[in-house]
Amino acid sequence: MEITAAVARGAHVPFSLETVTLEDPRPGEVLVRIVATGVCHTDLVTKSVFPPELPIVVGHEGAGIVERVGSEVTGIAPGDHVLLTYASCGDCPRCAAGTPSYCENFVILNTSGGRSDFTSALSKDGERVMGAFFGQSSFASYALVPARTIVVVDEDVDLVATAPFGCGVQTGAGAVTNVMRPGPDDSLAIFGVGGVGMAALMAARAIGVGTIVAVDLSAERLAVAKELGADVTIDGAAEDVVAQVIAATGGGAHFALDTTALNPVIAKGLEALRPLGTLVLVGLGEATMEVEIGHLTGNGKAIRGCIEGSVDPQQFIPQLLAWHREGKFPIEKISKVYPFAQINDAVADAERGSTIKPILILP
Repeated sequence: MEITAAVARGAHVPFSLETVTLEDPRPGEVLVRIVATGVCHTDLVTKSVFPPELPIVVGHEGAGIVERVGSEVTGIAPGDHVLLTYASCGDCPRCAAGTPSYCENFVILNTSGGRSDFTSALSKDGERVMGAFFGQSSFASYALVPARTIVVVDEDVDLVATAPFGCGVQTGAGAVTNVMRPGPDDSLAIFGVGGVGMAALMAARAIGVGTIVAVDLSAERLAVAKELGADVTIDGAAEDVVAQVIAATGGGAHFALDTTALNPVIAKGLEALRPLGTLVLVGLGEATMEVEIGHLTGNGKAIRGCIEGSVDPQQFIPQLLAWHREGKFPIEKISKVYPFAQINDAVADAERGSTIKPILILP
């Protein structure tokens, strides 16, 4: 079938809306009409690394309505309203253990530009267009996805507002609720309150974390963080960021989350912990960094990595939806909606920081 997709053709070329060909569903695949899709920093990073000779359709925070299902798909039917998340194989030991975000085939299924057999369902004039990005490639009017990427939701769920739940939101929120698991007597410092950091903040407030500190370079973002429940906001450009966090948390944070993937900020996050505190990293930045070992051996601090919130989306996304329904997760306060045709405006606003979480609406 012919669909409209935002094709990335190199780092310095804007997305172009093009007519491309999408294959019919294979036995284990589902065809979804995309209603909305979030724009995530990972989309933009991927666009920057795929060369012009490898055009790709990214997008991995899709939401929509099922059009067709493959012959082997069960539990999903045409007309179902769905949120889309990352792909996992379902067969490896990590998937079997309930940790699909650490799937042994994660890279192949999500970032290789194709399915597990390295084919792509997308083409243009007979030439391959890279796809299957995070199992989705949802910057398109339709997406062909593995059944495991689908979370079926009630028809009254706002698909536009909740589209980002499948990646950025569950990454930040899951890092707090599933990895850190702080309590009412604990403190949390969040370094970087973009979309992922804001999701972490809202989740921390939803579960009643005692003290929440937000650190960012943007005064506008810090104002939103304050509105969403941050007890203390700190300008990340200040020379005494670590001292301010320690003072705000009465001796250092029990937990810290870094969303920036910047080594100097990560170092501050580690330093701002109290003894036995834990720093969780969710971003991808430099391949290596220096760590002051005394923080670990002398104070019992820990650094922990986290992919997609370390959650099972089939269980965690319903929790996010419940919080949203109860008013505990006001994602609308950090979102701005754009028509699909204005995708490059949405990207520009995200890069300059004027929009925290852009969401594209498909016609």
